[in-house]
Amino acid sequence: MKAKKSNEYRSPIPDPRSLPLSDVQKSRDTRNIPISKVGVKDISYPIVIMDKNKSIQHTVARINMYVDLPHHFKGTHMSRFIEILNVYREKIALDNMEAMLQRMKEKLGAGSAHVEIEFPYFIEKKAPASGAKSLMEYTCEFSASLSSEFDFILGIKVPLTSLCPCSKELSHYGAHNQRSIMTVRVRYREFVWIEDLIEIVEGCGSSPVYSLLKREDEKFVTEKAYENPKFVEDMVREATQKLLAMEKITWFSVEAENFESIHNHSAYAAIERDKREKGVDNPVDKPGNCG
Repeated sequence: MKAKKSNEYRSPIPDPRSLPLSDVQKSRDTRNIPISKVGVKDISYPIVIMDKNKSIQHTVARINMYVDLPHHFKGTHMSRFIEILNVYREKIALDNMEAMLQRMKEKLGAGSAHVEIEFPYFIEKKAPASGAKSLMEYTCEFSASLSSEFDFILGIKVPLTSLCPCSKELSHYGAHNQRSIMTVRVRYREFVWIEDLIEIVEGCGSSPVYSLLKREDEKFVTEKAYENPKFVEDMVREATQKLLAMEKITWFSVEAENFESIHNHSAYAAIERDKREKGVDNPVDKPGNCG
């Protein structure tokens, strides 16, 4: 009869779930190269935006989140960005932006944090002649960063109609016109509504764009554009005049791009001004024209 083998001197087999996992990202990097921004891009996420007319508006944004990385760390912890988003679920709003950035710095051991949020924003508009109501979509963006100080930029992209003054002057019949996009970004000392910025920009083209137009409206906007021709230079200069007059705004950039209907290129102009500096009342633009 065989004797039973004793288990007394057997080494126990460790449970893999109990073993500590190595933190590769936190391991040392010897190349001595810091990274300015590292993180996650293009996250689709629900956010809540303050609406001037309806208190709040729910929308879905595309979000980028970054921090800086010291030279001695191999990598950052990408999962922590998503954890922070989940903490601020349904609270990703303008008044929480600085707190979210501070949490990013603390959670990831960073000296600076950045977030970029782009989202569709809807405003109810009335057609100019019939009064027919419809929702108009605008692309808006928040760009915020926190290092020693908090910085925030509000951006909007507004579609417009532009009609070429040169074409109108030279032609016996009609004039070429096209859809344009004006992009405005601002820093401010007092809160600025998205709706107010859009209203300013829509007055800088030949005519606003609408999602719903009846026949009488088409007649109205066509004739309005013809009587209000604008070069791309005119559009950025008019926007600059209006933004310079807004005391709330401390810095702005204005871009206009006309998707030319008779050329295979776009016309473009841009102006940037820091109102805290001297001499900002003499803007110089970057021109583009129809010729």
